[in-house]
Amino acid sequence: MFQLSSEEGEFLVRLARKAVEEYLKNERRIKPSSEISEKLRRPCGVFVTISQFKNGKKILRGCIGYPYPTTPLVEAVIDSALGAATQDPRFYPLSLEELDKVVFEVSILTPPIKIEVKNPIEYPSKIKIGKDGLIVEHGLYKGLLLPQVAIEWNWDAEEFLCHCCQKAGLSPDYWLVKGTKVYKFQAIIFEEEEPGGNVRRKYMAGK
Repeated sequence: MFQLSSEEGEFLVRLARKAVEEYLKNERRIKPSSEISEKLRRPCGVFVTISQFKNGKKILRGCIGYPYPTTPLVEAVIDSALGAATQDPRFYPLSLEELDKVVFEVSILTPPIKIEVKNPIEYPSKIKIGKDGLIVEHGLYKGLLLPQVAIEWNWDAEEFLCHCCQKAGLSPDYWLVKGTKVYKFQAIIFEEEEPGGNVRRKYMAGK
């Protein structure tokens, strides 16, 4: 499996924040240095999550990304950071004044793998909470939830599937419907401990 060091993870989180800061200040998209290692130029799926703190609780402020390894990692981080800050349809665009009140989290994804089952009722047994993220797909409908979401909301595997169906715009039990495809993936996650602060790798204890 693709691995990243703490230094590489910290670099990607800093890159995400820098990309947003430069865009909000100057409406300019930064370009990654030509000296960045070949490893960080490999195509990878990645999501950037921006959160704010309210009453001591972390609240989502934006999340955009690339589910599949179609784009070099550093480019995908920049694009995803700008998307999370300015293009998530669930939120108004982030302002420069908010930048020192939010934290950045970067999730680097493994390529999604289709979960093969004989009967859809088997899906929950194939999903490990705290390790797996999900993609649910039916026709033109598609929804993705990162592994950390199930932990943050204390969902079991069946609840995770239901919420991923809803994310796709489907009814919660659509994972049981014939023709629905379910994929799983894993993520290496790095996050700021506080706005612009230390960056740590995020480990999750699953059920």
